[in-house]
Amino acid sequence: MKKILAIHTGGTISMSLNDQGGVVQNEQNPLDNNEGLGLTGIEVETDELLNLPSPHMTPSAMLKIKNRIQQAAAAGIDGVVVTHGTDTLEETAYFLDLTLPNTIPVVVTGAMRSSNEIGADGVFNFKSAVEVAAADAAQNKGVLVVFNTGIYSARYVTKTHTTSVDTFKDPIYGTLGTVDHDQVIFAQQLIGSEYTEIDHVVEGVYLVKAYAGMTGELFDAINAAKPRGVVIEAMGAGNLPAVTLPAVQRLLDQQVPVVLVSRCFSGYAQPIYAYPGGGIELQSMGIVFCEQLNGPKARMKLIVGLSCGKSGRTLAEYMANALS
Repeated sequence: MKKILAIHTGGTISMSLNDQGGVVQNEQNPLDNNEGLGLTGIEVETDELLNLPSPHMTPSAMLKIKNRIQQAAAAGIDGVVVTHGTDTLEETAYFLDLTLPNTIPVVVTGAMRSSNEIGADGVFNFKSAVEVAAADAAQNKGVLVVFNTGIYSARYVTKTHTTSVDTFKDPIYGTLGTVDHDQVIFAQQLIGSEYTEIDHVVEGVYLVKAYAGMTGELFDAINAAKPRGVVIEAMGAGNLPAVTLPAVQRLLDQQVPVVLVSRCFSGYAQPIYAYPGGGIELQSMGIVFCEQLNGPKARMKLIVGLSCGKSGRTLAEYMANALS
């Protein structure tokens, strides 16, 4: 008998439509009663750890989830499922992937339709996630996201549609596997997975998206707030309007780590272009190019790196390597 801990944190999967047609938190989580799921050889324990709409999630709350998972692992649980709102699900999943040792399967899931909507997907996703967490094949795969039959790596999965039940995708490598009629099937395995132990999270790490006609005003405003770090979603392969560079340089002069990713849906930033504001100049200034992560994921990684005391070259190497 596999024992799985279900940690509920809120989100649409625990919500329903009210009389006015708005989606709100339920007083009782519809997933608390696991009867009727048809789980064989699996016992599910429940912990209502948080009850947050997804936009209310914070790195401090993510740390609380991480600590609860480690507590459960030490107590002998076989696997963990975290239910979560979808807006920030990918950030929490990646935070957990960065900070948890690869000892037991950890699976994050959620829902796009509340419990009393036609075609509600929460119970199906939850059952699928529990089955993955209990599967022997899920060992040593890093933190996983299970959604609409797909099994994804927390490192690369992202929400791609505002309302579709098939919203979570990996635009780079696709699924690691699927859940098909209670069968957990893996076709790929993530290469390289290290974790970093932290006991607190730093604040003041910002994310900025570049756009046509951008000036340095946003960077100077962030600099005035005494930031701990900045992630930039740059254009294309990793380029910025040249007019922004003096303000970015002022951040670097204050020893603020600046990390660059692409704002594109897939692919990653590389120092290719040599024109003013091109990636070659940005790298020569000291901006760190972060491989294969989107902006929110790179921000999570920068928070984790700073929270464990990394700085200078060590921090740059940590951010540049997608496999660390």
